[in-house]
Amino acid sequence: MQSLKYLYKIGRGPSSSHTMGPMAAAEQFLAENPNYESYKAVLYGSLAKTGKGHMTDAVLREAFKDKPFTIEFDENTVADFHPNMMDLIAITDGKTAVQVRYYSIGGGEIIKEGENAPNHDKIYPHRSFSEISKYCRQKDIRIWEYVEQYEGKEIWDYLQSVWEVMQKAISIGLDTEGVLHGGIGTQRKAKYLFRQKHIDETEETKTNRLICAFAYAVSEQNASGGEIVTAPTCGACGVVPAVLKFLQKKRNFTDTQIIHGLATAGIIGNLIKTNASISGAECGCQAEIGTACAMAAAAAAELYELDLDQIEYAAEISIEHHLGLTCDPVLGLVQIPCIERNAIAAMRALNAVNLADFLADSRKISFDMIVETMYETGKDLKVIYRETAEGGLAKKFGGSNT
Repeated sequence: MQSLKYLYKIGRGPSSSHTMGPMAAAEQFLAENPNYESYKAVLYGSLAKTGKGHMTDAVLREAFKDKPFTIEFDENTVADFHPNMMDLIAITDGKTAVQVRYYSIGGGEIIKEGENAPNHDKIYPHRSFSEISKYCRQKDIRIWEYVEQYEGKEIWDYLQSVWEVMQKAISIGLDTEGVLHGGIGTQRKAKYLFRQKHIDETEETKTNRLICAFAYAVSEQNASGGEIVTAPTCGACGVVPAVLKFLQKKRNFTDTQIIHGLATAGIIGNLIKTNASISGAECGCQAEIGTACAMAAAAAAELYELDLDQIEYAAEISIEHHLGLTCDPVLGLVQIPCIERNAIAAMRALNAVNLADFLADSRKISFDMIVETMYETGKDLKVIYRETAEGGLAKKFGGSNT
């Protein structure tokens, strides 16, 4: 598995696969082909069908801002290998001089056609939770100590910067009002949720309100193209910070404890990324929001110092009960149902931890099994339910008079 630095990426929203990935591809292409008459991008698959809503065109125009540049959305050609497919073309004398195909595989990662998946710092020797758990038991260490062993102590500085960006996104989101771009008229709600209190508010209601406020804050920042951290993606970026911020506020956990939780969550995200997918275009929203929920649950379990079985069970529950979740963004925007799903998943992560605390010794399903199941389920989903905005809620909303 890769370093956690390639899971937790600091960047602009609203989509790691639709903005961060294409931007990285454009920057690479320009660096290798800098002096041509003009340039062109052709988007296919999910990039074509939801690229405008996800601001793919905006980031590409920014990347090629000093060059003559055109962009084409080809919604008819079937994408091969991965549904986030694009061609970048350099043109001389009106003819194609260089053409390179890229795939944006999720989490901001890209693959150039003919090359293998990115081989960034594959520093972890284990590929399953069962292997990691066995190793940690043998060494009598926790998962965050396992991370330090293979990443080195410098990982803590990186995760501290990750936590700072997460907190900043929450802070800005809680203080911002208005309507998000895109044409739906989606109102920002984080500030209202954070400040709206009822006289007879119960502790349970307050808990849910605050967690939702934090999740909305980050997700609304993402939807507006603000700076966030992929956890594991932009579309699911609100879950982990919401849970960690709430627990720090409620239980006074230190930043050191928080980044230990981030390390534990990162291993969960890395395992899913390695053995399945974190791409909504490939496996539906279960791969994004389900993974984020599992990561948040594992982080919370670490903060509570639960054992390895309980951490595994909390993460497994989170994936299991998001199986089959479709990715059906209205108008291709990362707003409806995406923002609300971040809030729901954050609450569900804490529920998963509470259940794992009581029932881990009676569990029947392993984390590794549920990851494999999620991947198979995602592949079985119809294409219209995998970030194309052609089915489900996106279709119903688009065909209504709303």
